[in-house]
Amino acid sequence: MGKRIRKLKKIRIHREGTNELLYSLFAIIAVAVILWRLFDSWIPFAAFVAVFGTLWLLVLNFYRCPIRYFTGNTEKVVVAPADGKIVVIEEADENDYFHDRRLMISIFMSPLNVHANWIPVDGQVKFVRHFDGNYHKAWLPKASEENEHSDTMIETPDGQQVLVRQIAGALARRIVTYAKDLEECYIDEHLGFIKLGSRVDVYLPLGSKPEVKMGQATTGDLTVIARLP
Repeated sequence: MGKRIRKLKKIRIHREGTNELLYSLFAIIAVAVILWRLFDSWIPFAAFVAVFGTLWLLVLNFYRCPIRYFTGNTEKVVVAPADGKIVVIEEADENDYFHDRRLMISIFMSPLNVHANWIPVDGQVKFVRHFDGNYHKAWLPKASEENEHSDTMIETPDGQQVLVRQIAGALARRIVTYAKDLEECYIDEHLGFIKLGSRVDVYLPLGSKPEVKMGQATTGDLTVIARLP
């Protein structure tokens, strides 16, 4: 594929949260000023700032977006598309696109994890499809097919196809996918973003070798989760 192109968005706070963080901060400051002027006691002001300031910091933590670079050889390498914990490593029937068995590796993202998603392999995006659905708890097996999800199919330089599925969870209500049909894509690029608790499944060709174990923590764009055959 030639020289890899780095198109990282060099941001520390994810763009998906910029407006929410700014508007909520302005609202907190405005209410805090009103409380300070209305009451002779400082207690209402302090209580409000303590509670809503803490909540704002939690939201700020949720929207953090580390700048990461994978420094290893990317040939036949599959990197974690998300921060989280490995909850599935198994062969599974994939009947929507492949109609055969695939190695499925799933990463569960808690509300405390970074929720930016990364491209897991170098290649070309064949298509991106979004499906409405339910909001079961993301770690349940049926969530992969029944929950709202966004599918991105990537074909590697040697012709192997990798399916990445972003899945909404019980709390998640918005999936954003930046990948576009037929564009080239690379490890280090952002695939998208999922708000609140959620999950990402990766379907790989049989013969791929898992490089992670059940329950293992992953770091998006850095942890190698498998090697393609």
